[in-house]
Amino acid sequence: MLGMEDHGIFTAFLYVEGDNWACGFGGYGMDAYAKHLNKRIGHRFGIDFIKGVLETLDVLTWEKLSGTFLRVETEGLGGKIKRVGHPIKEKWFDPDELAEQMKDF
Repeated sequence: MLGMEDHGIFTAFLYVEGDNWACGFGGYGMDAYAKHLNKRIGHRFGIDFIKGVLETLDVLTWEKLSGTFLRVETEGLGGKIKRVGHPIKEKWFDPDELAEQMKDF
């Protein structure tokens, strides 16, 4: 899913299914309210999140993600998906790592 959630916040989710389990990855706000414009505007984290997922999974468009195989690293039973990885290559995308990198911008 790539779009607006219930409260009008732009976000993205990957719905991941495995043997007898399923979990969502994402849900980060990819825009922020700009008071001087009286509307929400996109920010760099959102673009880099989308690009990070696509580049990691070797997919050119968000629409092509459906049915794409991937690996996940989780916090364990009941926890969140921490990062997603390419099914064969040693390529991973970690949104917390991206957020840490964004602190300098």
